[in-house]
Formats: sequence, C-alpha cells, structure tokens
Amino acid sequence: MALMQPSLATELDTASFARDGFLVVPALARAESVAGMRDAALDALHPLAGPAEFEADVGYPGAPLPGQAGAATPRRLLHAYARHSLFREWSTGARVAEVVRRLLGHSRVLLSQCHHNCIMTKHPGHSSATLWHQDVRYWSFDRPELVSAWLALGAETPANGALKVIPGTHRLEIDPTRLDDDLFLRPELAANGRLIASARTVALQPGDALFFSGRLFHAAGRNETDQVKLSVVTTYHPADNLPLPGTRSARYPSIEL
Repeated sequence: MALMQPSLATELDTASFARDGFLVVPALARAESVAGMRDAALDALHPLAGPAEFEADVGYPGAPLPGQAGAATPRRLLHAYARHSLFREWSTGARVAEVVRRLLGHSRVLLSQCHHNCIMTKHPGHSSATLWHQDVRYWSFDRPELVSAWLALGAETPANGALKVIPGTHRLEIDPTRLDDDLFLRPELAANGRLIASARTVALQPGDALFFSGRLFHAAGRNETDQVKLSVVTTYHPADNLPLPGTRSARYPSIEL
C-alpha cells in the first residue's frame, strides 16, 4: 500500500498514485480536528439533522427494505461542506489542498459540492455492503479526472467495513459487458474474479486519509462491530475539468481551494 507523509509529497509517491490509483496519507488530520469532526457527526446523528441518505434508499446487499426494521438507518450525512465549519476547514484546508494539487498535477483545484461531500455513517446491525464500482459511473465532467479524499474519524478495519480497492484498475478500460445494469463488476465472470482477487483492504487509523481516483474500482463490507464507523468523504477536480451543464455534477457550484 502506498504511504505518504503529510509534508513529503515526493515524486515516488506521485508515481505510486499514478500506478495504483490510491494513496494513504497517515495522520493528515490533526487529532483535535478529528475529535471535533467526530463529535459534530455524532451530534448530527442524535437527533438526526438532515439531509441524509438512508440504507433503504440504496438497496445494496444487506440493506433493509423500506418499511423493515432499520430502513431509517442513515448511510451518509449529506452536504458536509455546508453542514459545519470543521468540515469546511478540513475539506478546503492547506493539508488536503497540497496533496490534491500534487496528485492531480494542477495548481487550481476545486471541491465538488455535488459528489460525496458527506459523512459516511456505517452503522452496526443495518449497514449494507457496497459492491465493486467506479465513482465516475455517475459523475459527468469533461474528463474523468477526479480524486476523492476519505478521512477516517475512527479506526477502519475489515470488521467495520473498511474500504477495499483494486490497485491499477483506474487505468483499465472495462468492457461494458463485465458490468451489471447498475455498473457494478459482475463477480461471476472469470476476468472480474481475477481482478477482485488482487483487492486490498485499506485499514486506517483516526486522522489517516485515503486519496483515490474516481476511476478506481472499490468496495466495502458491512459493519459487523457494535460501533458506528464515521468517515468524511470529499471529491476534487482541476479547475479546467468542468461539470457538464445540466447534469447532477453541475447542480451546486464547486469551491476553489
């Protein structure tokens, strides 16, 4: 797994991201910032302060159906940037900006308010699994040149549904027949099985940040622990990679870092 120190975005690290499609930056967020964001997220969950997406909305494996027990379990708290100053400071701050600019190779980088821009809230008991997918499947930009930052507000492990990635898949051109109707990898196909066999679980500690390409295939399991898992997830694009007018990607203005 590629690792990078917060102030040492070396050429080797950039090459590693280009090769693998992801990069982990240990302890990128300061402990006090992580604690503040975690408290803000928990406050927004109890009582629930919307807008939010619920497990029953997504219909992923293990998600309760509408009307069933757990259907109102939040999957993500939306509009993180506008929700609290702590999330704004993190998502547009100098530490994130330095990494994203180097990974995208652009001096002007913007935060998308339309994609991710949320606090992922994987609850015990009613959390669902996320199948293998690329985020660009539902993003509409001039180019698929986007990077997401996944900040752990607590430990992320296989037991609580840590993200899994398939290194190098951001460089592949996948035949559409290898995807199902929802653009997830079809695991029953041998070629897809070989890809999935090379997957890695990205274990994180509080304050660690995972940066990954919008074209990277990734997935996540269910939370089998008794504690909610909280992650701040934001997406960035170069200033010259614009959302297509009239699409979901252009619904809200992007924020320059």
